[in-house]
Amino acid sequence: MIIKFSRNAKRRAKLYNIPKSVVENVLENLNLKSGKHEIVREVAGFKYPIKIVVVVEGDIITVITNYPLKKGVKE
Repeated sequence: MIIKFSRNAKRRAKLYNIPKSVVENVLENLNLKSGKHEIVREVAGFKYPIKIVVVVEGDIITVITNYPLKKGVKE
């Protein structure tokens, strides 16, 4: 799988100090089908869960945005 970051995703990661490696590690463990996905995961070292929005097209995962979800996790 190839993981690409949109301009917005790069800016949000920098703003909230989210390393690319954290996002990549979360995405590597998932088996995503084609389409748009919203992923919310607790990550060690962060006070709030991280929300990652991606679009999957074939073998390419494009990260649209990523940020701390300060409202908590929806269940």
